[in-house]
Amino acid sequence: MRKIKFQTNNYYHIYNRGVEKRKIFMDEKDFVRFLISMKEFNHVEPIGSLLELNQSRKKAIKKTKETKFPNNFKAENSALKLFGNLVSTILVPLVEIVCYCLNQNHFHILIKPLQDKGIEKFMHKLSLGYSKYFNSRYNRSGSLFQGTYQSVYIKTEDKLRKVSCYINGNPEIHKITANAEDWIYSSYQDYLGLRDGKMCDKNIILKDFRNIEEYKKLVDVIIKESGDIKDEEKKYFLEYK
Repeated sequence: MRKIKFQTNNYYHIYNRGVEKRKIFMDEKDFVRFLISMKEFNHVEPIGSLLELNQSRKKAIKKTKETKFPNNFKAENSALKLFGNLVSTILVPLVEIVCYCLNQNHFHILIKPLQDKGIEKFMHKLSLGYSKYFNSRYNRSGSLFQGTYQSVYIKTEDKLRKVSCYINGNPEIHKITANAEDWIYSSYQDYLGLRDGKMCDKNIILKDFRNIEEYKKLVDVIIKESGDIKDEEKKYFLEYK
């Protein structure tokens, strides 16, 4: 049973890795699939697969097109509102993602639940959906992840900033790449303004810095000190538990 009780509008660091530390991302297609799943499964309605999600969207669009409107109907306003009502359940997020990093055998997500049991529902759909995809693609069976994901409540703004830096700097910490900013499967390029991704709300972190360069300096410090992390901070990074 999970010890931590998630509360809406609090921040949490989520971490999981492959069973027996195996790779969970074998190539670019796997990384991209997981990222798409992070986006598409972050909705309140129950979705069994990405295929079912696409089908539900097509039905909503078809219903909009078949609707008969009165002669005085203003399409530019009312059509948008009608379509919004039809797909409103699709657009209500379970969680807010602050930053993330996917490495070959594990992943990190800094997250805030927006709905009751938002994290539990999001992670269930994400883990189950990706596991089914992975097992089908590689003709395997059994668990892909090493048990239930780990999580920790981020209590202070200072810890929130440091955890975001640790996550964005993770590929360099693990020596996957010489420079963390070169790793495209994390949110770091978005934070640095090198890419305009829509997955994360980076302003939650960046608002506390005078500029992007100041944030980058803190990431560099966290990377440099990653081999000598203080015991009281290890629990927030999860990999050291």
